[in-house]
Amino acid sequence: FGRPRRFRKLLVAPFEMRTRLVKEIRAVAAAAKAGEPARIRLKLNNLVDPTLIDELYAASAAGAAIDICARSICMLRPGVEGLSENIRVRSILGRFLEHSRIYSFDAGDRSTVLIGSADLMPRNLDRRVEILTPIENVRARQELQAILDSVFADDVHAWVLADDGSWAPLVPKKPEKVVDHQMAMMKRAQVRARRQPRPLPRH
Repeated sequence: FGRPRRFRKLLVAPFEMRTRLVKEIRAVAAAAKAGEPARIRLKLNNLVDPTLIDELYAASAAGAAIDICARSICMLRPGVEGLSENIRVRSILGRFLEHSRIYSFDAGDRSTVLIGSADLMPRNLDRRVEILTPIENVRARQELQAILDSVFADDVHAWVLADDGSWAPLVPKKPEKVVDHQMAMMKRAQVRARRQPRPLPRH
């Protein structure tokens, strides 16, 4: 019967999610080779899938800038000469156990932002029903990009993965002006809450 039209853009595992993620990464790699803007930003819990790791290595070799925030496991090695020189990996260990997944792919003038349930693991891509959905609303996309900006600017709770697999806390470049991602998100939530209309009093 096929999917209803409004659901056709969803990435669903274990069906087409892997294929479409590979397609997004390769589009960024192609843009890098063509000298166009090319960037990948991933916020996730675990990155262990060998196929997607190899695709990220290839995109890095093509010149794409890749930033990854992995809360738990990351089997990719960043900063390896000739393999992953354009990849940076961090983890944020703060007050909250963040569980959100945001995948952003910029290829030339085309931008794709995905959110959903799937980590980049064989069990999520091949053995479970998982969904990633593209975000098309402009305001929502801007909000997600702002979250990613905050994630990759944090220098209070961020740990950085080295090319030898070791982790080290990120040292702030400007100790007098640090960026605390989770504190910034709390403040954004408070601002949004204050903007919400108050319910009318009951009589």
